[in-house]
Amino acid sequence: MLNELEAEIRLRGFSQNTVDSYMLHNQQFLNFSKKTPDQIEEADIKAYLGHLLGQKQAPSSVALARAALKFHYDTVLDKKIVTAKPPKRRKSLPTVLSRDEIGSLVRAARTRKSKLLIKLLYSSGLRVSEALSLKMSDFDLEQNVGWVRGGKGGKDRMFIISRKVGDEVSKLKKEPHEHVFSTKNGPLTPRNAQKIVSTAAKNAGVHKKVTPHTLRHSFATHLLQNGVDLRKIQELLGHSNLQTTQIYTSVSNEELKAVQSPLDA
Repeated sequence: MLNELEAEIRLRGFSQNTVDSYMLHNQQFLNFSKKTPDQIEEADIKAYLGHLLGQKQAPSSVALARAALKFHYDTVLDKKIVTAKPPKRRKSLPTVLSRDEIGSLVRAARTRKSKLLIKLLYSSGLRVSEALSLKMSDFDLEQNVGWVRGGKGGKDRMFIISRKVGDEVSKLKKEPHEHVFSTKNGPLTPRNAQKIVSTAAKNAGVHKKVTPHTLRHSFATHLLQNGVDLRKIQELLGHSNLQTTQIYTSVSNEELKAVQSPLDA
């Protein structure tokens, strides 16, 4: 029933995560509506999105479901029936670690490979999926750069490599096309990476919710604090829209902390 949708998603070159997500949301919608795609009407879409909101699902989750339905019914089937506006997302500032906390995290990691993963995520600002997809051939250690192949949106982009990280990568005994972070069973999984980071945070006594993405947030915020231009940070993060990057201007508040209160002046 959804074969045409899956084929179209793959033809667009979307990531496997997008394929899985769009297929899941569309299947759950059909289960809810108890109709076939050709029977679906605008009211069915609205009823389902309202149902999700009634289930107290996060606005971001409902927005993703809407995007999946819109792609199917408006783009693939050209029905133009997904007219409901996406729910407003709660604007929360990302969690950012201090440089001292980053250092504590690295020291608390249990293995050399775990330490390398944490240092790479922080020093290059990579998404965890991008870091775990890296192969030795993706690094140009002479230039201190690397390449994300087929990142978010199917785009290739360059990322910077810390000299310290580059030295460690150069010592790895791996074939050029072998994944940097691999086990006997294949590449490290995002769940493995999450556990590595959260365990290191716990052992380091960092009392914040720390995920691999926290290291990416910290990378961007610290670059901004160091005076790096926002558009350069946008390119390094692989953001298609500068507005997405601008959230870091809110969390980069070191200069605000230095402002003296008029009561103390």
